[in-house]
Amino acid sequence: MRVLGVDPGLTRCGVGVVEGVAGRPLTMIGVGVVRTPADADLGHRLVAVEQGIEQWLDEHRPESVAVERVFSQHNVRTVMGTAQASAVAILCASRRGIPVALHTPSEVKAAVTGSGRADKAQVGAMVTRLLRLSAPPRPADAADALALAICHIWRAPAQNRLQQAVALHASQGARRPQPSHPSKGRPA
Repeated sequence: MRVLGVDPGLTRCGVGVVEGVAGRPLTMIGVGVVRTPADADLGHRLVAVEQGIEQWLDEHRPESVAVERVFSQHNVRTVMGTAQASAVAILCASRRGIPVALHTPSEVKAAVTGSGRADKAQVGAMVTRLLRLSAPPRPADAADALALAICHIWRAPAQNRLQQAVALHASQGARRPQPSHPSKGRPA
């Protein structure tokens, strides 16, 4: 499985491509950051993020895209920019029919480090170790994008089995005859 991880942001949008399957060594295919100038117009910044993500999709042809789920922070301005960049990544992938998964920061940290409360240095160190890199990717947004891809590769098989089980249960429930109940008011 080849996954493009996206750590959304307007100034620095981390992108990283990882290939592999759960239980086997993973391979980093590429890592980088899509940058936009902080003083540019919002519309131009979003177009620049879109163009950057489109280039990564063209070049690396991922089978799925993993995007960090935006969560509430104290700085509303930061949350808005992150949410807007996240929407651009989701749109780019969806336009091409590429499945998109959203993972919370604590899910990613737990998957990669074993602790949902790990700091950026711990995430970077584990990404370096898991992908057998000589040094942690810089900036941290790039390492976070790789961590998202790793998390998705490891979690996707379990999520797929769960979705299949839910679909099977729903289809069996639709075919199962419903028990008849005496209507109200008539003695049973």
